[in-house]
This record gives sequence, C-alpha cells and structure tokens, in this order.
Amino acid sequence: MIRLRSKKLFKRSSSKASGGNGGCSRNGDIQWELRPGGMLVQKRECGEGADEVITVRISTGSSWHEISIGATATFGELKIVVGMVTGLEPREQRLLFKGKEREDGDHLHMVGVRDKDKVLVLEDPAIKERKLMMAMAERQVMSSPCHTIIEV
Repeated sequence: MIRLRSKKLFKRSSSKASGGNGGCSRNGDIQWELRPGGMLVQKRECGEGADEVITVRISTGSSWHEISIGATATFGELKIVVGMVTGLEPREQRLLFKGKEREDGDHLHMVGVRDKDKVLVLEDPAIKERKLMMAMAERQVMSSPCHTIIEV
C-alpha cells in the first residue's frame, strides 16, 4: 500500500498577510533604499549596517585567493583588495567575470556576483609590455661602459 503525504506549499503569516512589516520598521512604516542603479526599492533586511559580505574566489592564472568583500562593492574596490593580495596595482589589472571584462564602476551585485563566485584577474598586456621595455632599456644602460665612468 502506498501512502501519499500532502505538503503545504505556502506558509501564511498574519503579519505579512495584513501588510505587516516587510520593510523592517517596528511601527509599520515602510523603509526604502536607493540602489546603485538608481532604483528605489523597499529595504530587504533589518538593521542599519546590514551589508552582506560575500567571498569571491580570485584566480590569477597560477594561484587562487579568497577575498571577502561587501556585495554592493564595485569592481574598482575589488581591484584595490586584489592589489593588496597579489602585488599588482589596480591600473595593471583586468577583472573578468563570466567571460567579460568589467569596468571599475560596475557593482558586484548588479552584475550578478554571488558568494563563492570566481573572478579571473589578468595583467593588462599593454602595461606588461611597457614594463618589459623599461627593464630592457635599464639593462642596456647598466651594461654600457660609459655609465660606470659617469658614476665616478
């Protein structure tokens, strides 16, 4: 014999059904927040400083780093934190998320970055080439015999 169980799909709460406090206010007022995209929406969480912190996995090609950052942070702020971890300056970095390079002003939550998502960090090829050229020029200057005479 087979027994079938019924499950309730929706739970009803008397406070929410009557228009309750979905906006986190005690006296029934709805609290609003302005999102970075310019949209005015009802607040989701209670508390003043309720900024969600997410962990982003950063791949630099040969190594992985896990960085905790606010969900509403920008990719520019993420570049600063990545710079502290990897040693690359923010202007030398290119951040790729879901196969697309992201601008410094793009917000993580607006693009869709969630907890434990992966962001690829590449060194900007133009800056990398400029560094190589400067290093080669420096080596040539150091190896010239005139340089040692001038230093004396």
